[in-house]
Amino acid sequence: MVFSNNDEGLINKKLPKELLLRMLFSLLLNFTWSNPECTKYVHSIGLDSFCNVAWNILALDGSNWQRIDLFNFQTDVEGRVVENISKRCGGFLRKLSLRGCIGVGDSSLKTFAQNCRNIEHLNLNGCTKITDSTCYSLSRFCSKLKHLDLTSCVSITNSSLKGISEGCRNLEYLNLSWCDQITKDGIEALVRGCRGLKALLLRGCTQLEDEALKHIQNYCHELVSLNFQSCSRITDEGVVQICRGCHRLQALCLSGCSNLTDASLTALALNCPRLQILEAARCSHLTDAGFTLLARNCHDLEKMDLEECILITDSTLVQLSVHCPKLQALKYLTPIYLFVSSTRTHQVQPGRHFLASKAVVVFCLLSCIHIYILDNLTVGVAYIFFSLFF
Repeated sequence: MVFSNNDEGLINKKLPKELLLRMLFSLLLNFTWSNPECTKYVHSIGLDSFCNVAWNILALDGSNWQRIDLFNFQTDVEGRVVENISKRCGGFLRKLSLRGCIGVGDSSLKTFAQNCRNIEHLNLNGCTKITDSTCYSLSRFCSKLKHLDLTSCVSITNSSLKGISEGCRNLEYLNLSWCDQITKDGIEALVRGCRGLKALLLRGCTQLEDEALKHIQNYCHELVSLNFQSCSRITDEGVVQICRGCHRLQALCLSGCSNLTDASLTALALNCPRLQILEAARCSHLTDAGFTLLARNCHDLEKMDLEECILITDSTLVQLSVHCPKLQALKYLTPIYLFVSSTRTHQVQPGRHFLASKAVVVFCLLSCIHIYILDNLTVGVAYIFFSLFF
């Protein structure tokens, strides 16, 4: 016997199941699209039947389904589909994405949590039917969970965070973006239990204030990524607290936090030397002084979004070019994009006329060898500069 539903078949011993699945899938496709003569021959020797049987045996083996992404089938996925998957895969399933599956609710996810207790990565982005009940189920049965995305699950409240903190203490990544019922009380409950968090995304959690950031600073010292986009109640006081407690921070989004001043940039410069990504779009009170200090202390900066930071001038670009050699992408004013490759080649994407073409040229002259500019006006300016200096 060359194939069987047990481990005695020769082919089972020689090849990994993942490879067998790929081979059988390819063969089944070829039966469908090959010429009629080939199909007739394959059928005559029974190879098509063998492949169908073998495929069914492997496909129904839960150990072969450790990672499942249903995003491409989101409109067709209902609760019973998730329940059937959980029963078939059981403890083998490690990663499941239900992003955009709006038909999935609390009941099916309770069944899932009961059956798939080894789940580590769960994406529920856009599953708008789920409520705190789902988080209670995850807390009770899924203690190994490390990555949880609850983006736009708008019925989630502080109670969910309390449950997660009690049962999912291994959590490293949590996305609560646009869960606008979350307040400082929920954040406090969360961080008391999940002290190993490395990434916490809170975009659009508009009720959060500085006290929530103080709780994060007190308990989550392993954080490397934070996102407070559009958390408009946050002030310098909260950002300073975060910087003092989260020295490993590498990525920070403060876009839309319109109350911030250079005091926040100063705190970042003095406390977060590993910072690589800073998004500060629409923070209209930030100035050259703050970015100068940041550039001189955070030499690992790779990406920055400074769109609509209306008080900064060419001086900021010059400081970044001098002190931040790893800078790969800069979005400055509206709409300037600079990209730096590993060969130190800068490219400026096309758009409307640049509002600071001189700054672009100075930036490029100070920090690169090759320039590819697609704006006619800036090309002319760059040509003149190159004629003078090279």
